[in-house]
Amino acid sequence: MPDARSPDTLQPVHPVTTSATHAEERVQRSLFGEILDWMLVPLLLLWPISIAITYVVAKMIANQPFDQALDDSVMVLSQQVIETNGKVATRLNGPARDFLRADDVDNVYYLITDTRGQIIEGDRDLVIPPENAQDDSTHPGTIQHRDAILHGTDVRVAYVYVDLRSVAEVNATGVEKIAPRTALVQVAETLEKRARLANAIIKGVILPQFLILPIVLALIWFALSRGLSPLSELQQRIRARRPDDLSPIEAGQVPEEISPLVRSLNDMLERLSLSMQTQKRFIADAAHQMKTPLAGMRMQSELALRQTRQEDIHRSLEQLAKSSESATRLVNQLLSLARAENQSQENTPFVQRDLSEFARSVVQDWVEASFSQRIDLGFEQADQRLPVLCNPLMLRELLGNLIDNALHYTPVEGSVTVRVRAEPQTGAAEFAVLEVEDNGPGIPPAERDHIFHRFYRILDNRSTGSGLGLAIVREIAQQHGAEVTISYNPRSSDPEMPGSLFRVSLHLLKTVEADFR
Repeated sequence: MPDARSPDTLQPVHPVTTSATHAEERVQRSLFGEILDWMLVPLLLLWPISIAITYVVAKMIANQPFDQALDDSVMVLSQQVIETNGKVATRLNGPARDFLRADDVDNVYYLITDTRGQIIEGDRDLVIPPENAQDDSTHPGTIQHRDAILHGTDVRVAYVYVDLRSVAEVNATGVEKIAPRTALVQVAETLEKRARLANAIIKGVILPQFLILPIVLALIWFALSRGLSPLSELQQRIRARRPDDLSPIEAGQVPEEISPLVRSLNDMLERLSLSMQTQKRFIADAAHQMKTPLAGMRMQSELALRQTRQEDIHRSLEQLAKSSESATRLVNQLLSLARAENQSQENTPFVQRDLSEFARSVVQDWVEASFSQRIDLGFEQADQRLPVLCNPLMLRELLGNLIDNALHYTPVEGSVTVRVRAEPQTGAAEFAVLEVEDNGPGIPPAERDHIFHRFYRILDNRSTGSGLGLAIVREIAQQHGAEVTISYNPRSSDPEMPGSLFRVSLHLLKTVEADFR
């Protein structure tokens, strides 16, 4: 029975796609679709609401003329109500009654009653008085309206209370006859004409919307396509670029809303261009500088192969080892310079450090090298804590290159001193100063503007450096906003060996974090 873990039982493993990846693909939407949704969804939600509002408004508009006609009928009918012998009566005749009910569409009803509710004339089904009739009777002559149901059909009722005291008579004895105070006149009609007019208004408003809506949607689609066309043009312009074209994108042809995006892209392209230039410069420098050491090492190895005497072979191998050490140092400095340039472009976060303790730890790393060269390496610490904001890796590289440079230019039995101190300046600002001094040959003032250039070396100098150490120092100092100055060593008393003093001034922090060290 084969082992479950044997190769015969292994099954091919298929790539596993996480649900998160699918989720990201699902939620990705086009800008065109997003804008279209935000425009169409409110439009489609508001459209039914507008139809409902249109229906209500149409009914109100349709009611106004028919209510006015109903009011006219009530007013004409109320003028036919009189008081005779203390009783309410009407002066309506047959043709007047027919004219009152004349309507080809709706049914018209009317009713006249006295104060006691006694029917004088009309349709008995309208006997039911309106609500608050007693209160309304105190305002005779005011036409009012109400909705009711008659014979199972909705009707609109207009009614008015008629003041009969204005038609009271006085008998021969001069005594006024007591007449009823008021009479109630009601006229009602069904709502067919109103419904027809309301439907006509609604159709006149809604039907054009059905025709206009597709046109509006087409215009929105066209407007969005035209409005977003600069994005498509920008995409095509970027796609048409060569892979090595890192020039800025022209922002004058894009809308104002896209300008921040274009500026961000240009900023990224600029940083990428600087990074590419740094890489190209590094490759060119490495190729140029490594050509001579490698050629020398090849010649020395070939010479060692041709030697027959043990002493000559040993001498050639020693020279080969020195060349190898020099090439290794050159490669390390090239890498340090490239790392320093990359750090300045990557915006690496800085941390707080005590410059005195930091410099002490760096100096300790160089004690063995100075001892092997028989050079006295000293350190003078500040009498106070000097907090600075720095990139510890890069600042260590800076101080290490200054110490290495001093050791290379200092003769045997010489001395190199690293010093940290606080230096008050004009105004409120103070600086933490890092100094490296030696008693070597010094740097003439005419050369001090050039020694920070990469691969620059002073002629007739006894040291064989690569010319990169001080270029690294300048790059890291600029990264920290620090200033590097050079002078002769003021403590040197030998005019032939005036020495050098390198001074790096860093901003001293006023506030210290809790985890400061």
